Amino acid sequence: MYSFERMFRLVGAVLVLALVSACGGSAESGPYVIKFPHVTAPASPKGQTAQRFKELAEARFPGRVVVEVYPAAQLMGDSDSLEALAFGEIQMIATTLSVFDRLTSRFQIFDLPFLFRDLPDVERFQQSAAGQALLQTLEGRNMHGLAFWHNGMKQLSGPVPLREPADARGLTFRIMESDVLQSQILAFGGSPQKLAYSEVYQALQAGTVDAQENTFSNMWSSKFYEVQPYITESNHGYIGYFVAVNGDFWATLPDDIRVGLEAVLDEVTAWGNASAAEINAADRARIAASGLSEIVTLTDQQLEQWRAAVAPVWDEFADVIGADLIAAAQADESGAR
Repeated sequence: MYSFERMFRLVGAVLVLALVSACGGSAESGPYVIKFPHVTAPASPKGQTAQRFKELAEARFPGRVVVEVYPAAQLMGDSDSLEALAFGEIQMIATTLSVFDRLTSRFQIFDLPFLFRDLPDVERFQQSAAGQALLQTLEGRNMHGLAFWHNGMKQLSGPVPLREPADARGLTFRIMESDVLQSQILAFGGSPQKLAYSEVYQALQAGTVDAQENTFSNMWSSKFYEVQPYITESNHGYIGYFVAVNGDFWATLPDDIRVGLEAVLDEVTAWGNASAAEINAADRARIAASGLSEIVTLTDQQLEQWRAAVAPVWDEFADVIGADLIAAAQADESGAR
């Protein structure tokens, strides 16, 4: 149930959209303001890409477009941002794909463990016809998809070295809001706990949760390595973001601004996605140099144990996600793995 405060905000958002439409999106109505919240630190791949979008968009349309970026959950968390975008309280998101679990089963493809080998593998799928079709999955919810942004490949961390699935038994793992990730942790023998990103550091520090999975860039920029003595370099999953705008707002923009912002977004997406692997590699080195967290390297045999442990997760979600989509994600540029 909405609070009165939230109801007033929603009514206000509707009135603003109505006013913009009545003015025909003219420059005289003032600059078009794009509120763009996200939950990661400014130094993360998403944080840097969001800032670059702001700078280029405002330079391209001085006085006509203003982009307000709110990093590190300063304005709201990922879950709240979905509703806020749909109702026009904000105009843009780059929200982790796992959070869309409750809106569409198709995005669960990105949470299947060991589906993608690396970021180029992810890139090939996202640029394929099947991947590009996913951008329009939420049009009916007033979310116009524009791009996918990378963060990186996920690693496991915990209070003990996680060399094989048996080491995870009994540990409580923080996960994002994803049924696939919940089943993954259960398959490891751990106990999953869904928790907002902004609460992870404190939960790890207090011992409310024992372990987590994340990219090297997130573990560095949010300082998780300070409270996790071991990080296992597993590359078992992917963290990426769905970049979308409020459909009603987007439709009110003059053609030149809409086309221009799409071009800017294409540019920053290419830049950000190309930079993601470099940022993660650099942050891995920083974590190793800190001496606060030991990075555990898995043998091929150990890695195979982790793969075998999560095989039932694929069986559980194959029909939910769609065998056709999974097959498309498994295909490389030649059409087969």
